[in-house]
Amino acid sequence: MVNFATENFLPFRFSTEELAPRERIPFFREVLGRSLVKVDIEPLSDEPFRSEATVRALPGLTIVSHVGTSNRTLLTRELIAAEGTDDLVLITAGGSAFASQRGRQAAIANGDAVLMSKAEPGLVVFPSTASSVSIKIPRTAVTPMVSNLEAALVSPISRDNEAMRLLTPYLDLLTRDATLLTPDLCRLAVAHVHDLVALAIGATRDAAEIAKGRGLRAARLHAIKADIVRNIREGDVSVTAIAARHHVSPRYIRKVFESEETTFSQFVLALRLARVHGMLTDPRYCDLTIAAIAFGAGFGDLSTFNRAFRRRYGLTPSELRPSAASLRR
Repeated sequence: MVNFATENFLPFRFSTEELAPRERIPFFREVLGRSLVKVDIEPLSDEPFRSEATVRALPGLTIVSHVGTSNRTLLTRELIAAEGTDDLVLITAGGSAFASQRGRQAAIANGDAVLMSKAEPGLVVFPSTASSVSIKIPRTAVTPMVSNLEAALVSPISRDNEAMRLLTPYLDLLTRDATLLTPDLCRLAVAHVHDLVALAIGATRDAAEIAKGRGLRAARLHAIKADIVRNIREGDVSVTAIAARHHVSPRYIRKVFESEETTFSQFVLALRLARVHGMLTDPRYCDLTIAAIAFGAGFGDLSTFNRAFRRRYGLTPSELRPSAASLRR
């Protein structure tokens, strides 16, 4: 619910911890709320007001991640007129929440989401300290892809919805990653989010086919890569295990990697080599042999490991690693 027009806006962060207690509520209501987000934020308790927000604005997409004490967020006629948009807002709650608009009410459980309009009065209540992720997108971006947009408004979207499961970590990536600085990358990422929103709220058959081959695939590839990174040290990162965890086939996983002109095996190999490279230059591992480090990183054959390492870094592991004595200094 933010009114930034600047393209390629880097992640911007607010925190009450940087303000005196008496300044926190006025600042967040006026600066973050009414001026930037175009909503009125009202605390609901006498507990010390705390709030942290990260805002990322891209052309056609604004992401607001927020953690705060209990509050009520109102979209008033005055603020609607000030913003003057007909955008949509998808709010994912990290805790219980309640949404109301158009005479409709929706109770939102932890991890669920709700779609609301920026063109009509409404409110969202967080009765206790909770987190949320809100995204604002143009209504025109999803209307052609959705079978019944009006019915989707103020209707809970389950966290078990496949598109929602992929959208949440994808938004986290876009919020944290400051490298989307080219117009082409920005447009591609925003299109992926629009696809996932359309799938989450009910895309038409034709639009769903397009979105599955574009936004859904990109988000799933990100989720698969994140899974591999998490499990590269101790877990099972075979294509069969990854496929089972993501409820897809090994063939599908190979295809999504091929869409980036690489392979599943090459991605895993690069992570293993990077781990070895880091350990070879880290004094904490100076007592381990190169063979022990390689086997610990998941390599099963030293000859294969040495060839791959030299191709990747242009020198052998022995040439890279300083002596154990120099590492201890």
